Amino acid sequence: MEIAKRTAVVTGGASGLGEGAVRMFVAEGANVAIMDVNQERGAALEKELGLGAFFVKTDVTDDEDVTRALSAIVKRFGAVDCLVCCAGTGIAQRTVSKDGPHPLKSFEWLVKLNLVGTFNVASKAASHMTKNEPNQEGERGVIINVASVAAFDGQIGQAAYAASKAGVVGMTLPMARDLSGLGIRVMAIAPGIFWTPLTNVLPEEHMKRLAETIPFPRRAGKIDEFARLVRDIVNNPYLNGETIRLDGAVRMPPK
Repeated sequence: MEIAKRTAVVTGGASGLGEGAVRMFVAEGANVAIMDVNQERGAALEKELGLGAFFVKTDVTDDEDVTRALSAIVKRFGAVDCLVCCAGTGIAQRTVSKDGPHPLKSFEWLVKLNLVGTFNVASKAASHMTKNEPNQEGERGVIINVASVAAFDGQIGQAAYAASKAGVVGMTLPMARDLSGLGIRVMAIAPGIFWTPLTNVLPEEHMKRLAETIPFPRRAGKIDEFARLVRDIVNNPYLNGETIRLDGAVRMPPK
């Protein structure tokens, strides 16, 4: 799908990987809707990027909030052509620690945000995409879910995070199959070690040790490298139903 003059929606678009995708879409000539809970950062990014950007404060886990946000986006730009689901976070809690078993509430909360929130937005955005005129390939839209290498090799303390991201990977193929007759492609990206607000909370020495485990290039990923993959997925009509690891060939150690 050509990006220019299309409308892209990015959840978690006010910072980190999501912000990188937002900036890429604007640079490629698309209109971009930023869905995020961070009012201050989202509004500032909208102001910086100009008329092609539109911030809508959104809780991706809230059914009515997502419906409202997407309706506002369609009213502003006329359609939803691309969706990138970056909204999410992580926690570090062992299945059993000195304090006892993993709190169920935190496990449920993370799965709801990372997995249920992704499906909530993707399913509703796909419904809007069905109204688009198909291009020459018969394509009406592209959805890119964001997983993590933790979906495949989660570390100690990542039971909840790995489960939520494995769910994102697991639903990508059946979602692509569900939507294939409607001309909507679904892909997933599983980033490895990237410098983002999520990893910025880690000690620099810890990040350095993690980077040294990456075969090549031996460094953390750059946000623009994530954005470039998003662009390539949108542009390539034969990419569908797959999860791409973007990780420098790293396989995460237990801890």
